[in-house]
Amino acid sequence: MLNAKIPSGPLENKWADYKGHCKLVNPANKRKLEVIVVGTGLAGASAAASLGELGYKVKAFCFQDSPRRAHSIAAQGGINAAKNYQNDGDSVFRLFYDTIKGGDYRAREANVHRLAEVSTNIIDQCVAQGVPFAREYGGLLSNRSFGGTQVQRTFYAAGQTGQQLLIGAYQALERQVALGNVTMYSRHEMLEVVTIDGKARGIIARDLVNGQLERHFGHAVLLCSGGYGNVFYLSTNAMGSNVTAAWKAHKKGAAFANPCFTQIHPTCIPVSGDHQSKLTLMSESLRNDGRIWVPKKQNDTRKATDIPEEERDYYLERRYPAFGNLVPRDVASRAAKERCDAGYGVGSSKQAVYLDYADAILRYGKIEAGKQGKSNLPESDIIALGKEVVKAKYGNLFDMYEKITGENPYEVPMRIYPAVHYTMGGLWVDYELQTTVPGLYALGEANFSDHGANRLGASALMQGLADGYFVIPYTLGNNLADEIYNKAIETSHPAFEEAEKAVSDRIHQLMNIKGKQSVESFHKRLGKIMWDKCGMARNKEGLEQAIREIQALKKEFWSDVRIPGEINEMNTELDKANRVADFIELGELMCVDALNRNESCGGHFREEYQTPEGEALRDDAGFMYVSAWELKGEHQWQLHQEPLNYEVIKPTQRNYK
Repeated sequence: MLNAKIPSGPLENKWADYKGHCKLVNPANKRKLEVIVVGTGLAGASAAASLGELGYKVKAFCFQDSPRRAHSIAAQGGINAAKNYQNDGDSVFRLFYDTIKGGDYRAREANVHRLAEVSTNIIDQCVAQGVPFAREYGGLLSNRSFGGTQVQRTFYAAGQTGQQLLIGAYQALERQVALGNVTMYSRHEMLEVVTIDGKARGIIARDLVNGQLERHFGHAVLLCSGGYGNVFYLSTNAMGSNVTAAWKAHKKGAAFANPCFTQIHPTCIPVSGDHQSKLTLMSESLRNDGRIWVPKKQNDTRKATDIPEEERDYYLERRYPAFGNLVPRDVASRAAKERCDAGYGVGSSKQAVYLDYADAILRYGKIEAGKQGKSNLPESDIIALGKEVVKAKYGNLFDMYEKITGENPYEVPMRIYPAVHYTMGGLWVDYELQTTVPGLYALGEANFSDHGANRLGASALMQGLADGYFVIPYTLGNNLADEIYNKAIETSHPAFEEAEKAVSDRIHQLMNIKGKQSVESFHKRLGKIMWDKCGMARNKEGLEQAIREIQALKKEFWSDVRIPGEINEMNTELDKANRVADFIELGELMCVDALNRNESCGGHFREEYQTPEGEALRDDAGFMYVSAWELKGEHQWQLHQEPLNYEVIKPTQRNYK
C-alpha cells in the first residue's frame, strides 16, 4: 500500500535529479487543468499563488473570512534556513542532521534533506515579497538561536514572523486572484472528498454563511488545512483549527501517519482555570536569551525576586550543559514537568517554572553602554539600556505576557509551563506529497513527512512554505501531465451526488439528536481524556482506559448533543459539532497508535520505556517505521508500516549534554 517514491541515487542529488526528470505540463495545457486548494495558511496560500502563477485554474477554500486569519499568523519566533549568515558552521547538511536528530530518528531522510535544500530559497523569496525580517546594523538579515541547534539559523521579524510571512504569501495569492488565475472561496469548509475511479476529483464544501452545500471539481485536491492539536481542547492553536479536512480524506482511504506524535511546547502561559478555551504561546525565541529555573527548595512560596542566585536551580543548564536552555522542545517540556511533579513548581498552581530575563537585560545593557562610550554607569542605568534592547527584540511578546497575566516581565520572571502546540503526525504522503488516494495531496502541517517524533522550533514555517512554493509545483505537474486529456467532470456526476447526500445526511443526523449537552462540553471532556492519558506522558493502562472512555464519549455525543439553530443559516455550533465529532474519532486513533508504539521517542513518551536518567528510550529494532493507519470500520484500523532506512545518518541515543 505504501510506496514512498523516493528517488534513487545519493541523498544530496535526489531532489535535483527528480526535478530534472519529472514530467512537465506546458503552459497551454496548464490552463485546462483545475486544482483545488483547501486551506489558505502558509502552505495553502503559497501553493495556490505558485500554481496560479504557473497557469493552473485554482480554487482556494478558506473557512475564515480572509486568508490573513489563518493560524499561521500566530507563529512568533522565526523560520529556519541554512544560509550560514553568522559563519558559525551551518550548512544544508547540518540543518538536515539537526532536523533528523531533533525528530528522534523517526522522519524520512529524503524529505528532510529536500527541506533543508530549499530552505535557503524561501528566505530569498520572502525578502523579494517585502517581508520585513530583522536586520543587523549593517543591513544584513539577522539570525537568532532556537532549540535543538548549536548555530544561529533562525530568521525572524520581531515576535510576529508568522504574521509577516503570511502577509507576504497572502499578497502573492491576492495578485493571482486579481489576475483571475485563482478563485477564492472564503467562509467555505470542506466536508468531503469526492473520488471517481479511485482518484480524488473534487470536494463537497459548505458555505458557512448560508449553510448551502456546494460541489467543486478538481483534477487534483491539495489539503493544506493545518494540524490537529485542538483534539486536546486546550492548546496553543486558534479555536477554529481542526482536523476535519484531513479526517474526511482518511475516511475516504487516505492513510493517517504517526497520529500519536504531538508536540508539547515548553514555553506557554500556564493554565489559570476551567474558564479557559485556549492557551497562549510564548515564543521559543525567548529561550534564546532567557534562563529557565525553579527554586532549589521544594514548595518555596517566596517571590522570584526574593530568591537569591545560589538558591536557584537552572535545571536545563545543569542537566544539558552543551545546549542549556536551547534543548529541543520535547526535552525541555519533560524536564519542566519533572521539576513540577517533584514539588519545585512555582506560582499558585505550582505547575509552572520561571523564564528569567534579568541576566540578558544586564548583559545587553553593558553592551549598549559600551557602544555609546559610557563607562561607570550605575546599574539602574545599565538595566534601563538593556530593557530597550530586549524591547526591540521581543517587545510584543513581553507586552502580550503583561496583558494576559498583569505582571511586568521586564521586572519579574515570566511563569511558563508546557502545552500542546504542533502535530508531527498527519496524512501519510509520498515524496511527491501525494496521499494513498491518487490525486489527493497534503502539504504543511496536514502531512507527517518532515519532523519525525518532535519538530524543531522555527521549522513549521519553513516546511509550509517549502511545500507550497518549491515542492508541489514540480510534483503536482509530474502527475497532472497524464491528466491533460481528461476534461473537467460535471458536478452532476453520481459520485458528487452521492458525496453531497452523505454530507447532508450527517448534518441532519447531528441536528436531529436534540440532546441536552453542549458541543463545547464534549470537546472539553475529550481534551481532558487526551491530556491526562495521551499527553506529555503515556502508559499502557492509561491508553487502554482512554480508548474505552473515548468510545463511550462518542456514543454519548451522537445521542445527547444539543445543537441550536438551523441548517441553512450561519450556525457556528453546527460547524463546531462537525469538527468535534471528527476529533473524537481521531482521539481514539491517537491512543491506538500510542498504545502500539512500545517505545519512547520525541514527543511520544511511554513511561514504561525510559533511560535511568528519565530520557526517552527508543526501540530502533522494533519501531524504526512510520505507522500508517488505514480505516477499516468503526473503531477498526489496519496498520501499515513504512520502514525508515537511514543511508546517511546513523541513529544514536540523543544526547544534548
